[in-house]
Amino acid sequence: MVSTTNELSPIDQAKKKAAFACGKKYVENGCRLGVGSGSTVKFLVEYLKHAVKDGSLKDVVCVPTSYLTRRWLLDAGLTVTDLDVTPELDVCIDGADEVDPSFTCIKGGGGCLAREKIVQNAAKKFHVIADHSKEVKKLGENFKFVPIEVLPFAAQALLKTIPQSEGGSAELRMSKQVCGPAITDNNNFIIDWTFDKNRHGDWKEVQQRLANTPGIVETGLFIDVVESVFFAYDDGSVKEILKSGKKLEIES
Repeated sequence: MVSTTNELSPIDQAKKKAAFACGKKYVENGCRLGVGSGSTVKFLVEYLKHAVKDGSLKDVVCVPTSYLTRRWLLDAGLTVTDLDVTPELDVCIDGADEVDPSFTCIKGGGGCLAREKIVQNAAKKFHVIADHSKEVKKLGENFKFVPIEVLPFAAQALLKTIPQSEGGSAELRMSKQVCGPAITDNNNFIIDWTFDKNRHGDWKEVQQRLANTPGIVETGLFIDVVESVFFAYDDGSVKEILKSGKKLEIES
């Protein structure tokens, strides 16, 4: 399912360590777990597979945030459900594209932002696992845009109105596989809004304005929902940063 540890780069080894540490600490027997999307989350699936197989974890049910995550979980032999069957979750674990010191996150680089936010909102606790490049002092340092899932009918109008309202520029995300727009699991389009990294203002206000705009399904801004972040570093170390600001070194 994933490469063995000896085949992994140092940063991937640290990402795996972060995912395993997060899973071991926050996924308990009987857990109703939201499972995010992306390369770091794939290591979480590996942890779940091994923990269930060796009997250290029992009766875990998983709600995936994307088609690909669902395939990973099924291939790992894990129990997969959905929010129709399991509308309330205990924990959600996912990655992020950027995380600032107040734990405001940009997510959606992989195109799963709306489902990720729905699953996160159904969970009592939300934890993030990411490599250190996602740890920033201010949003926009490395990841230059906020993904926004939109109804196809509204896309062309929103490409004009989003920059008019929020500044910056907006671009319809195109698929790398076919000649046309990228399509989400909800059959919607994605607009990547590139914002001025020196912008001033409250991200909560931006989220509220965008969420209230007709045609916008959801944004990739995750605000005031993260309990802790596990950051993986190039030297192989992992730190868990709590909402309180306390930093915990993860032992090997």
